[in-house]
Amino acid sequence: MKLNKQNLSLYLVTDRHWTKDQSLVEQVEAGLKGGVTMVQLREKNLSDEEFLLKALELKELTTTYKVPFMINDNVWVAIQSDADGIHIGQDDLPADEVRKLVGEEKILGVSVQTVEQAQIAKRQGADYLGVGAVFSTDTKKDAKHVPLQVLKEICEAVNLPVVAIGGIDEDNVDELTGSGICGVAVVSAILASDDITQAAKNLKRDWVL
Repeated sequence: MKLNKQNLSLYLVTDRHWTKDQSLVEQVEAGLKGGVTMVQLREKNLSDEEFLLKALELKELTTTYKVPFMINDNVWVAIQSDADGIHIGQDDLPADEVRKLVGEEKILGVSVQTVEQAQIAKRQGADYLGVGAVFSTDTKKDAKHVPLQVLKEICEAVNLPVVAIGGIDEDNVDELTGSGICGVAVVSAILASDDITQAAKNLKRDWVL
């Protein structure tokens, strides 16, 4: 699947910490009904086999809704589940190595915090960049803060779609207007809500005009 900038508009990253009385699949479907445009399965505490089972469930769901399905970090799961792509961080395999492993057809996203990291990611074959944390976040305790000015500089310096991540919610999302991003990636702003579908609707913006 080729990446369309519109796919990044409202990018849901999963976290089973928020599942409460719904299954992860039920939560994600509620988000999709509210307008989520891309889904990333992020699992840090499962075996590869358990991760793959979750991935296959979500891949079926996202295919039904015709939105790209991404795997966080795990190349093996991305390939075995035939996910649409993989998202990696600065502490994972270099983007060019991941590109060789997954092939040219899969979407490759890379997390960056600086212009230099963004330029390297582009050279190494990234299709889009995740930049953050743009606000303080409880989801990822070790996330480094990226000021709004740096976010703008990255958007201007690299000709790749950029999605902002980190602490984004209904109250602060509009502060990102004019930054140059193509969308926002969110976790708890959707998944921790009592009404996931409505929470997703409340976060929808036309970032790419």
